[in-house]
Amino acid sequence: MAQIKPLLKKTWRWTKRILFWMFVSSLLYIIICIWLMPPVTITQITNSFGYGLKRDYVKWDEMSPNIKLAAIASEDQAFPDHGGFDWDAIQQSLKPKKKGKKTKIPLGGGASTITQQVAKNVFLWQGGGIGRYIRKVPEIYFTKMIEWFWGKKRILEVYLNVIEMGPGIFGIEAASQKYFGKHAKNLTRAEAAMIIACLPNPKKFSVKPMSSRVAWRYPQIVQQMHNIEDDEDIMALTK
Repeated sequence: MAQIKPLLKKTWRWTKRILFWMFVSSLLYIIICIWLMPPVTITQITNSFGYGLKRDYVKWDEMSPNIKLAAIASEDQAFPDHGGFDWDAIQQSLKPKKKGKKTKIPLGGGASTITQQVAKNVFLWQGGGIGRYIRKVPEIYFTKMIEWFWGKKRILEVYLNVIEMGPGIFGIEAASQKYFGKHAKNLTRAEAAMIIACLPNPKKFSVKPMSSRVAWRYPQIVQQMHNIEDDEDIMALTK
């Protein structure tokens, strides 16, 4: 027992050091990404082996307001108002589902907000299984940190640059060029909705050739865009 105590103290001392330097390095990276786009993400690296890597980061003013509106309308309509987590959506997702009852994929976001998706895409990793549970604590940390340090416009800008929008296609500029042969700043409302409609599984739900799921979903996104476009907070985020 006398030998175990010094070992535990030493282990705890090293653990504190590791956690401290992890915090410092993560904070520095978060601050750097206020101005610079992430050079690469884990998701991009893992996808590059099977699908290649197509991406072209663009600035906020080089994105059509339509794609910003489509992302909010489809993925997270509470985005301007929440602090990183949509507690109403989380509570709804935890309610037990009736056996045999089909559930529709919701417009306006599920339990995972745009901020959470950025935290996973930029700093962590995607996927389910045990990795999803390991990811939870750092996901909470990064979600709150980027809300505090980046602000909503920067979060949305990074989101539209790093998410996968097709097999090996990352960001709205690469997707716009691939599917419509134009720059992201020239996307129409329908085109923006089509691209966003491939989420959350862009490998399965293709934009071109258009999968049945994208064909079903994108008109609903267009309708939601129309419904929320006059909201002052959303207008401030999409112009």
